[in-house]
Amino acid sequence: MSDDPSTDSGQAIGELNVPSRVLLGPGPSNVHPRVYRAMMAPVIGYLDPQFLQLLDDTQRPLRALFRTKNDMTIAISGTGTAGMEAAVYNVVEPGD
Repeated sequence: MSDDPSTDSGQAIGELNVPSRVLLGPGPSNVHPRVYRAMMAPVIGYLDPQFLQLLDDTQRPLRALFRTKNDMTIAISGTGTAGMEAAVYNVVEPGD
């Protein structure tokens, strides 16, 4: 018997069917079906011309929202911690 479950023909793992519940705790939380559908869409690479166009299209409204003309205004794909670090990094100067 192999240690790799994907090559073990003796056992199959079936589909996980979790009943629909209202989750009221701090997490995990319920996910709207529209979000699940979006997550099933094909992934676009960060060097794909279509992604670069999407990034440009995102920058314009962000500049308007934050009332800036800074060309380096970008959306950050990351955790909340990554966003907070980016915010602090852009506000704090060396020696502060």
